[in-house]
Order: sequence, then C-alpha cells, then structure tokens
Amino acid sequence: MTERCDVLVVGAGPAGSSTAHRLAAAGARVVMIDRARFPRDKPCGGGVTTRGLGLVPADITPVVERTVHRVDLRLGYDRPVLPITSDVAMVHMTQRRRLDAHLAEAAVARGVDFRDGVRLRALRHHDAGVTATTDAGDVTARVVVVADGANGAGRAALGVPEPAFAVALEGNLPRGTGGFDDRAFTDTAALVFGTVPGGYAWIFPKGDHVNLGVGGYLHEGPRLREHLDALCRAHAADPAALEAVRGYRLPIRRPGTAVAVGACVLVGDAAGLVDPFSGDGMYEAFMSSAIAAREIAAYLGGQAADLSAYPAALGTALGAHRAGAWLGKLTTERSPALTQRILTPGWVRRGIASRMCHGGTPPSAPVSTLAVAVGRAARRALGPAAA
Repeated sequence: MTERCDVLVVGAGPAGSSTAHRLAAAGARVVMIDRARFPRDKPCGGGVTTRGLGLVPADITPVVERTVHRVDLRLGYDRPVLPITSDVAMVHMTQRRRLDAHLAEAAVARGVDFRDGVRLRALRHHDAGVTATTDAGDVTARVVVVADGANGAGRAALGVPEPAFAVALEGNLPRGTGGFDDRAFTDTAALVFGTVPGGYAWIFPKGDHVNLGVGGYLHEGPRLREHLDALCRAHAADPAALEAVRGYRLPIRRPGTAVAVGACVLVGDAAGLVDPFSGDGMYEAFMSSAIAAREIAAYLGGQAADLSAYPAALGTALGAHRAGAWLGKLTTERSPALTQRILTPGWVRRGIASRMCHGGTPPSAPVSTLAVAVGRAARRALGPAAA
C-alpha cells in the first residue's frame, strides 16, 4: 500500500524542519524523512545571524552556545583589524548536531511525522501529486519539499542541474589549548579576507571550543589544509591541536536553475542558496522555508492553483541580497585596498552590524532588477571559478 500525506519533506536540516514545522502548524499532514539517524553531525560554521533568527519558527535559545557582539574584519593577516560591534547580538553560535535535532524535535511537537534513517530513491509526478519511493516504502504527497542539502538525492531525482560549488575546511580547537588566546573569542568572531582565493578564513566562538575554518573556490580544495594551518599560526595556535577536521562543499545556485518542478519545491542548500560572499546558508535556509511554507499552504488551501509563485517570491526576497554578495566578493578579491578604504568609516561598519541584526526592506522591483543585473555582471567578472 502507498501511504498518503499532504506534504513530504525530504531532509531534516534547518530548511526542511522549519518548512515542516510551519506547514504542520497550519494544519497540514506532514511526513519528514532524512537518510541519517538523528542526532547527526554536519560540518558547518554554525552561526545564525539575528536577522535569520527572526525567521526560525522555534526558539533555538537552548542550543545557542555563544552570542557574537563583535566581528573583527581583516583584509589579510598583515592588515589592521576593522571591528564591527553591536550592543545587540549579531550572530548566535550553535552546532549543527544540536541545532538540527532541536528543530526536528520542535517540528515533531507541532505534529510532523519524522522518520530518520529513511533514504529517498525516486520521485514521480502524477495527477494525485508526487510519489516518493523510499527504502521504507512509497509515500504519495500533494507536495514534496526537497531539503536534503547539496549532496542529497532530491535535486537529482527532479532533474535539476547541479549547482556550482565552493569548498571549505574546518576544525575545532579546544578551549585552553596552549598558545591560543581563546579569551579574545568569547563574544567575538573573526573574518580574514584576502587569504583564500574566492573566500576567507574564520574563527567562531563556541562553548567548549573555537571553530577555525577556511573556504574558497572549488579548485582551492587541495590547498585548504595549508590555508587552515596559516590561520592557526597567525593566531599562535598549533595546527596539530585541531580536532574533528573535515571538509565540505558549499552549493551556489547557477542563474536560471529551477527551484520548483511541478508539485516539488527546493529549499536551502538543495536549491543552492548559499551566500556566495559569506558562505552563510542559514539565513537563506530559513527564508526559503518561510516562503515555501506560505506558498504551499496557499496551494493546499485552494488559494493558489499551483506552486509557480514560489520562484518569483524567492527572487524578490533574496535577489538583491545575493547581487550585493557577488559585488562584495568582486570588490574584495580584485581590490583589497579599496575594500579597506570602504570599510574604514565607522558608519559603514555600523550599517553592516544593523543589517546582520535587522536585515532590510526588499527594494522596489526596478531597483531589484537592476541589482540582480549588477550581481550577474560581478559574477561574470570574477571569471570561470565563480561560474
């Protein structure tokens, strides 16, 4: 027998659990599956900006280990620090093992039927919706939400082309490790641009450790360990003291790639929504989940004939944001000295802090269209590595 539900969510990361949570709260029967057994770890910087926090349908305070009130920017290890400070926390630091389990539990509390250790095998559209073949049997849903990340089976099952990729490598330095001044990283994070082609190095404070990582263009993969060692040495840390060192890919959507196919929508990393400048995928995960849940609820309730409004709504919410990210990436890579001058005035950094805390009002349609065009031009100017 084929099981039936209103919505099947494939993937229980932040985007999947948040979408499932919202739809169950709206009265839909939601089944959520994930190929992993929970709790499970996932490599990620683990920072949720305050603007992203406002999009989370559950209180994540129980799994926040540190809050960041200061971000130290540098355009190379030999350049002066440009601090961004805020009385309000800009970033809430957690670990994906704890965050994802917490969000999945919150979704279950709202009525979501969560089944971990279940792998998607295929998706088939038909008049009644979509049938998902899993290794635990078939499930037919009116809508399927693909939220199984950059390496999941959902995107491929829909025939959506693979995104472009950046690559990252991170490790954890236990607090108290000799040589490293972890007292400087209690409520402070550090970002060092101009060190890794196509990316940057970071230091993020956590509870019992500090997370150090580097990320950049895909072709930098073989050199990431060298970049990570350089970050450690620049902060008097022994690279050999790093624990749980692991690498991962960051999916970056190609222009025009589908985020909706029939009665299926893609959210978060599965849609390639990682910010091309910061590498942040949390804000985009929560934003896409909120938009997807709204459009799906309208479809299930009969207010919309299909899910065709989702791509445009997603573009309105994230188009200008991503365009600014590409422009910032171009400026930082091609002219670190100009970027240093741009960031030197205090009012510029206060504006960045405000945006991390509060986001901003989406621009008008003409301005957004212009911004997207500028962003695409910036991406092309960065060359094949950014394509």
